[in-house]
Amino acid sequence: MENKIPYADLAHALERLGSAEEASEFHGTLCGALCVQDAATFNAVDLIDADVEEYQPDADAEALLQLLGTQTVKALNSSQMVFAPLLPGDEIPLDARVYALTMWCQGFLYGLSSRRKIDLSTCSEELREIIQDLAQFTQAGIDAGDNEDIEESAYAELIEYIRVGAQLVFLELNPQTHRPAPDDGQPTLH
Repeated sequence: MENKIPYADLAHALERLGSAEEASEFHGTLCGALCVQDAATFNAVDLIDADVEEYQPDADAEALLQLLGTQTVKALNSSQMVFAPLLPGDEIPLDARVYALTMWCQGFLYGLSSRRKIDLSTCSEELREIIQDLAQFTQAGIDAGDNEDIEESAYAELIEYIRVGAQLVFLELNPQTHRPAPDDGQPTLH
Protein backbone atom coordinates (compact mmCIF):
# COMPACT_ATOMS: atom_id res chain seq x y z
CA MET A 1 0.00 0.00 0.00
CA GLU A 2 1.09 3.59 -0.54
CA ASN A 3 2.64 5.56 2.29
CA LYS A 4 0.14 6.57 4.93
CA ILE A 5 -0.43 10.29 5.41
CA PRO A 6 0.93 11.43 8.79
CA TYR A 7 -1.63 12.58 11.34
CA ALA A 8 0.03 15.98 11.72
CA ASP A 9 -0.08 16.55 7.93
CA LEU A 10 -3.84 15.93 7.88
CA ALA A 11 -4.34 18.24 10.87
CA HIS A 12 -2.34 20.98 9.13
CA ALA A 13 -4.25 20.54 5.84
CA LEU A 14 -7.59 20.83 7.63
CA GLU A 15 -6.39 23.97 9.40
CA ARG A 16 -5.24 25.50 6.10
CA LEU A 17 -8.71 24.83 4.65
CA GLY A 18 -10.38 26.65 7.55
CA SER A 19 -11.70 23.58 9.37
CA ALA A 20 -11.50 23.31 13.15
CA GLU A 21 -12.24 19.58 12.93
CA GLU A 22 -9.85 17.15 14.59
CA ALA A 23 -7.83 15.09 12.10
CA SER A 24 -9.02 11.87 13.73
CA GLU A 25 -12.65 12.95 13.48
CA PHE A 26 -12.20 13.85 9.80
CA HIS A 27 -10.66 10.44 9.07
CA GLY A 28 -13.49 8.72 10.92
CA THR A 29 -16.05 10.73 8.95
CA LEU A 30 -14.24 9.84 5.74
CA CYS A 31 -14.29 6.13 6.59
CA GLY A 32 -17.95 6.15 7.59
CA ALA A 33 -18.94 8.09 4.48
CA LEU A 34 -17.04 5.65 2.26
CA CYS A 35 -19.18 2.86 3.75
CA VAL A 36 -22.34 4.44 2.33
CA GLN A 37 -21.17 6.43 -0.71
CA ASP A 38 -19.84 5.44 -4.11
CA ALA A 39 -16.05 5.52 -3.89
CA ALA A 40 -15.77 6.23 -7.63
CA THR A 41 -17.53 9.59 -7.29
CA PHE A 42 -16.50 10.40 -3.72
CA ASN A 43 -14.73 13.69 -3.02
CA ALA A 44 -13.06 13.89 0.41
CA VAL A 45 -12.93 17.69 0.21
CA ASP A 46 -16.73 17.74 0.40
CA LEU A 47 -16.43 16.51 4.00
CA ILE A 48 -14.71 19.70 5.18
CA ASP A 49 -16.57 21.08 8.16
CA ALA A 50 -15.94 24.79 7.68
CA ASP A 51 -18.29 27.72 7.36
CA VAL A 52 -18.40 29.09 3.84
CA GLU A 53 -16.77 32.30 5.07
CA GLU A 54 -13.96 30.35 6.75
CA TYR A 55 -13.24 27.92 3.89
CA GLN A 56 -9.89 28.78 2.37
CA PRO A 57 -9.17 27.01 -0.92
CA ASP A 58 -5.73 25.43 -0.84
CA ALA A 59 -4.82 23.12 -3.73
CA ASP A 60 -2.12 21.27 -1.80
CA ALA A 61 -4.37 20.66 1.21
CA GLU A 62 -7.23 19.54 -1.03
CA ALA A 63 -4.89 17.18 -2.90
CA LEU A 64 -3.79 15.68 0.42
CA LEU A 65 -7.45 15.02 1.36
CA GLN A 66 -8.07 13.38 -2.02
CA LEU A 67 -4.97 11.22 -1.57
CA LEU A 68 -6.18 10.25 1.90
CA GLY A 69 -9.53 9.26 0.40
CA THR A 70 -7.84 7.12 -2.25
CA GLN A 71 -5.55 5.47 0.29
CA THR A 72 -8.46 4.81 2.63
CA VAL A 73 -10.58 3.15 -0.07
CA LYS A 74 -7.64 0.92 -1.00
CA ALA A 75 -7.03 0.01 2.63
CA LEU A 76 -10.71 -0.76 3.28
CA ASN A 77 -10.84 -2.89 0.10
CA SER A 78 -7.61 -4.71 0.84
CA SER A 79 -7.75 -8.43 1.44
CA GLN A 80 -4.58 -7.96 3.53
CA MET A 81 -6.54 -6.15 6.30
CA VAL A 82 -4.18 -3.15 6.21
CA PHE A 83 -6.78 -0.57 7.22
CA ALA A 84 -6.08 1.41 10.39
CA PRO A 85 -7.80 4.47 11.86
CA LEU A 86 -5.65 7.59 11.49
CA LEU A 87 -4.76 8.55 15.05
CA PRO A 88 -1.89 10.36 16.80
CA GLY A 89 1.27 8.36 17.43
CA ASP A 90 2.38 6.77 20.68
CA GLU A 91 4.58 9.77 21.50
CA ILE A 92 1.39 11.71 22.33
CA PRO A 93 0.05 11.34 25.91
CA LEU A 94 -2.50 8.56 26.32
CA ASP A 95 -5.37 10.85 27.32
CA ALA A 96 -4.95 12.84 24.08
CA ARG A 97 -4.84 9.60 22.04
CA VAL A 98 -7.99 8.33 23.76
CA TYR A 99 -9.71 11.64 22.98
CA ALA A 100 -8.66 11.31 19.32
CA LEU A 101 -10.01 7.75 19.28
CA THR A 102 -13.39 8.94 20.62
CA MET A 103 -13.46 11.64 17.94
CA TRP A 104 -12.63 9.05 15.24
CA CYS A 105 -15.58 6.92 16.38
CA GLN A 106 -17.87 9.95 16.47
CA GLY A 107 -16.77 10.89 12.96
CA PHE A 108 -17.28 7.35 11.68
CA LEU A 109 -20.86 7.28 12.96
CA TYR A 110 -21.49 10.72 11.47
CA GLY A 111 -20.07 9.58 8.12
CA LEU A 112 -22.31 6.49 8.17
CA SER A 113 -25.31 8.79 8.40
CA SER A 114 -24.10 11.04 5.56
CA ARG A 115 -25.99 9.48 2.65
CA ARG A 116 -28.18 6.47 2.20
CA LYS A 117 -30.12 5.37 5.22
CA ILE A 118 -28.89 2.13 6.71
CA ASP A 119 -31.66 -0.24 7.73
CA LEU A 120 -29.99 -1.97 10.65
CA SER A 121 -32.69 -4.65 10.70
CA THR A 122 -31.34 -5.93 7.35
CA CYS A 123 -27.71 -5.83 8.49
CA SER A 124 -25.87 -8.67 10.14
CA GLU A 125 -25.91 -8.93 13.90
CA GLU A 126 -22.15 -8.41 13.80
CA LEU A 127 -22.51 -5.06 11.99
CA ARG A 128 -25.17 -3.89 14.45
CA GLU A 129 -22.91 -4.84 17.35
CA ILE A 130 -19.94 -2.99 15.84
CA ILE A 131 -22.01 0.18 15.38
CA GLN A 132 -23.30 -0.05 18.97
CA ASP A 133 -19.76 -0.56 20.25
CA LEU A 134 -18.45 2.42 18.28
CA ALA A 135 -21.23 4.53 19.80
CA GLN A 136 -20.07 3.43 23.26
CA PHE A 137 -16.45 4.15 22.38
CA THR A 138 -17.34 7.82 21.86
CA GLN A 139 -17.60 7.95 25.66
CA ALA A 140 -14.18 6.38 26.32
CA GLY A 141 -11.79 7.98 28.75
CA ILE A 142 -9.11 7.17 31.25
CA ASP A 143 -9.31 7.58 34.99
CA ALA A 144 -6.54 9.30 36.88
CA GLY A 145 -4.59 6.79 38.91
CA ASP A 146 -5.30 3.81 36.66
CA ASN A 147 -2.37 1.56 35.80
CA GLU A 148 -0.78 3.09 32.70
CA ASP A 149 0.30 -0.29 31.26
CA ILE A 150 -3.24 -1.63 31.58
CA GLU A 151 -4.64 1.54 30.00
CA GLU A 152 -2.14 1.30 27.09
CA SER A 153 -3.12 -2.33 26.55
CA ALA A 154 -6.83 -1.47 26.60
CA TYR A 155 -6.21 1.37 24.13
CA ALA A 156 -4.36 -0.99 21.77
CA GLU A 157 -7.24 -3.46 21.97
CA LEU A 158 -9.76 -0.73 21.12
CA ILE A 159 -7.72 0.32 18.10
CA GLU A 160 -7.57 -3.28 16.87
CA TYR A 161 -11.32 -3.69 17.35
CA ILE A 162 -12.01 -0.44 15.49
CA ARG A 163 -9.57 -1.36 12.71
CA VAL A 164 -11.26 -4.68 12.02
CA GLY A 165 -14.77 -3.46 12.80
CA ALA A 166 -14.65 -0.51 10.40
CA GLN A 167 -13.38 -2.73 7.61
CA LEU A 168 -16.15 -5.28 8.26
CA VAL A 169 -18.77 -2.50 8.15
CA PHE A 170 -17.32 -1.28 4.86
CA LEU A 171 -17.27 -4.74 3.33
CA GLU A 172 -20.83 -5.56 4.39
CA LEU A 173 -22.26 -2.28 3.16
CA ASN A 174 -20.29 -2.44 -0.11
CA PRO A 175 -20.85 -5.81 -1.76
CA GLN A 176 -18.04 -6.96 -4.06
CA THR A 177 -20.01 -6.10 -7.22
CA HIS A 178 -20.15 -2.41 -6.25
CA ARG A 179 -16.54 -1.95 -5.17
CA PRO A 180 -13.56 -1.22 -7.37
CA ALA A 181 -11.18 -4.13 -7.80
CA PRO A 182 -8.71 -4.33 -4.91
CA ASP A 183 -5.31 -2.93 -5.72
CA ASP A 184 -3.29 -4.72 -3.11
CA GLY A 185 -0.74 -6.30 -5.40
CA GLN A 186 -2.27 -9.74 -5.08
CA PRO A 187 -3.44 -11.66 -8.14
CA THR A 188 -7.19 -11.98 -8.55
CA LEU A 189 -8.52 -15.52 -8.49
CA HIS A 190 -11.35 -16.37 -10.87
